Amino acid sequence: MFAEWSAECSAEDPVLVVPWKDPGGLAEFIDLRANPYDLHRIPEAEQHQPLMQALRALNATRSPVFTAKCDAWPLAPDELGPLRFNLDLAPADAPAGFASYIDLIWRERSVFTSFHQQEQILHRLTRHAALLDRPYAALDCVVRPALVDLDGPQEGYALSLYVKALGADPQAACDEWAAALNAVTALLRGKDLARATGPKARAG
Repeated sequence: MFAEWSAECSAEDPVLVVPWKDPGGLAEFIDLRANPYDLHRIPEAEQHQPLMQALRALNATRSPVFTAKCDAWPLAPDELGPLRFNLDLAPADAPAGFASYIDLIWRERSVFTSFHQQEQILHRLTRHAALLDRPYAALDCVVRPALVDLDGPQEGYALSLYVKALGADPQAACDEWAAALNAVTALLRGKDLARATGPKARAG
């Protein structure tokens, strides 16, 4: 798997605000930690079972994160080229693609407020993801500022998690995306990643 991370934390970059509500009133933040059965209120999860499974796992009690936003879509022609380049694939071998993103908030306050700790976690996450045997998939992580006001306002950093995949046809691309998303979700909940937020990491 191709895996990388970056930060978009300048004054001009957007801030993730939680809770949020669409100006048109058609969508809003749903706290799946408190209401796991509200998954049916997220159209993207209803339409894409692998996304629903990822949201369920990432909001479970033992997960180090919770989710704020998500989406899933077939890759447009202008998105396919850069991904093929990163994966070193020819157009004929990968004419179709599928992708998703999930905005994540770290539950532990010390991690949420620390760019340094999140940097350590993402180094570990991308290193482990790169070892996955998924040559048609990519993980792109973006750290961005966040303002969370659920139990009082807190400023910190969120993680936008992009999982993308290519395939010989749309179904193959969706299948590869599903497998890659499941693997990345497991990494996020794994013990190896958790060690990056332990006492030694916090002291560093």
